[in-house]
Amino acid sequence: MKSDTDIRSAGIPPAPLWATLIATFFGAGRLRPGPGTWGSLATVLLWWGLSRWISPNERTIAAIALAALVTIIGIPAATSVARASRLKDPQFVVIDEVAGQIITLIAVPVSWKSLLLGFILFRGFDIVKPPPLRQLEKLPEGLGIVVDDIGAGLYALAIMHVVLRFGFLQK
Repeated sequence: MKSDTDIRSAGIPPAPLWATLIATFFGAGRLRPGPGTWGSLATVLLWWGLSRWISPNERTIAAIALAALVTIIGIPAATSVARASRLKDPQFVVIDEVAGQIITLIAVPVSWKSLLLGFILFRGFDIVKPPPLRQLEKLPEGLGIVVDDIGAGLYALAIMHVVLRFGFLQK
């Protein structure tokens, strides 16, 4: 991976600060090992904290709105950082994990069991990338970076709701 020093010495302009902060989810993407896992974990913890301030009746719409906002801001941020780093899908860009992880938790009750299962399911789908997720990675720039994780989030969301529907995840 190219370092910030390598990029500057090659004459490549750095990404704007706003894009770097968003794309790395305020630095979570710089954590090692497994920056995507750190980005997902930060998202789960943030959602757990935020959900305490959101009434249960409003959590679904809040999660949908948050996922949409993260996606709308995340795609241009990921594009900017990928261009500046000259990497197709930099590992330190984790805003895609944030979007996918939030999608996984839409209309899911907030409990340690559901958050843990949502985390595991999303990370599993994000790593394995079942069809057509691998093909979505080939989309250009930030779109390709983010959309495959949205797909992983949708797969995980579907499994979460099957588990919830059949009562496999009791309090």
